[in-house]
Amino acid sequence: MPFPSREDIAGGTGEAEEEDGRLMCALEMERSSRSLRGDSKVDYDAISRNCGVSAEVSVPLTLLGKRHAEGDNLYRLRDRKFLIEDKKRLCALALSTALLGILLMIIHAEICPHVIKPGSKDSLIINCFISLSTGCLLILIVAFHYKDIRLFIIDHNQVDWRIAMTSHRILVITLELLVCIIHPVGSYWDVGHHVNSSSAAPVCVSGHHKALLDMDMLLSVLMFLRLYLVHRAILLHSKVLLSASYRSIGSLNNINFTFRFVLKVLMNKHPARTLLVFILLFWLTVSWMLTLCERRSQASTGRMDTALWLIAITFLTVGYGDVAPNTSCGKAVCLFTGVMGVACTAMLVAIVTEKLALNKGEKHVHFFMMDIQISKRIRHAAANVLRECWLLHRANLMKGNHGEHRRHQRCLLEAIRVFRHLRLKQRKLRDYVSEMVDLPKMQMIMCDLSANWNNSYRELEQRILSMEQKLDELTRCFQQTSELLSEVLHHRNLKTR
Repeated sequence: MPFPSREDIAGGTGEAEEEDGRLMCALEMERSSRSLRGDSKVDYDAISRNCGVSAEVSVPLTLLGKRHAEGDNLYRLRDRKFLIEDKKRLCALALSTALLGILLMIIHAEICPHVIKPGSKDSLIINCFISLSTGCLLILIVAFHYKDIRLFIIDHNQVDWRIAMTSHRILVITLELLVCIIHPVGSYWDVGHHVNSSSAAPVCVSGHHKALLDMDMLLSVLMFLRLYLVHRAILLHSKVLLSASYRSIGSLNNINFTFRFVLKVLMNKHPARTLLVFILLFWLTVSWMLTLCERRSQASTGRMDTALWLIAITFLTVGYGDVAPNTSCGKAVCLFTGVMGVACTAMLVAIVTEKLALNKGEKHVHFFMMDIQISKRIRHAAANVLRECWLLHRANLMKGNHGEHRRHQRCLLEAIRVFRHLRLKQRKLRDYVSEMVDLPKMQMIMCDLSANWNNSYRELEQRILSMEQKLDELTRCFQQTSELLSEVLHHRNLKTR
């Protein structure tokens, strides 16, 4: 047996190393394809260059492309979840900052000029804190819309951010910034003027600056426009938006999860509680706004208790007339309160009507019992008609008193009228019951009809198939019969020859 030469040994070693390299490259490719399910990204070109055997190792590109797409979708879903959480957090911070600014403004207006003097350093410090909260609120509003634009980019498959900047979005952002920037700034111009005035100013501005005082009062009232952030916070923190089942079913039915839909859900689930909380908060807010407007006139409506009474009777559209606003601002506040009172009263009437209305089962029971009672009364009325007919016939046979005869005629006519009235009432009741369309019952009937049609169709198909089989057997029998006849005739012809 000849020994292997050095070249053969070297060749065998090279082939073994090449085979090991192929095996390592295949393992690396398999490990990298599995890593697509995680968060790491894979560079297949680098792996192929390191392996050096890209011609021998075949990679399923379609499978890798699908895995790349799945990985991108997972990244998009993760980023979308984080952006929604950031929007919720920013909205909560913005609402808290807006409420803090309104609270500081109320404190500023209440303690001046009773505790601090107009134009003093304390007033300037409080106004600086209001301005600081306003600046933080503007930053939070801009950050919220930045997250909203990023969410739009992710939802629309990484489009350019300039596509998201529509005219409507730009208008909304501009209006929000204009609303949130409103705050009283009269103390900045009134610094250094320490004038003791006998009149109570509605805001912490000296009474000699009438135009500045009116402007500060208007800005203080308009600060309550920041409460528009409440509806955004309710929308982002509602269970309707957070529930995946709600979102899935809503997307299948083309439902937009807006504040209107969330408000409808709240009014459907907790109507009395929602309306009561809104009315109480509205009364307190508008009453303080009325006191702020009426303080300059030194009227009784400048006190909180009188303002609450005036707002309540205006909201309920009673209007006793014992108190009335004196300033234009107070009249505008009362007018707005009356309009909101009419709307809330209509909602309250609708809620009470819905609560007092009978449901479907109760309506069926009620109408069924009414039908039974009317049927009993109809039978009694028919018996009365027959009795009065017999009494009238007996009075005619006796030919006695004509007064008794007329009395029985009147009783008969009355019994006939009652009988006809009850029949008409029963007919109206049954017509009303027939108009109540029972959709589940109709659906069950239609399902039963469709099931019966399907069964009949299957039976018809089976019968047609059995007829086809029988026809095939008949054709086969005819063919066999014709073949037998031809054979018999052929043999007979042969015998005759």
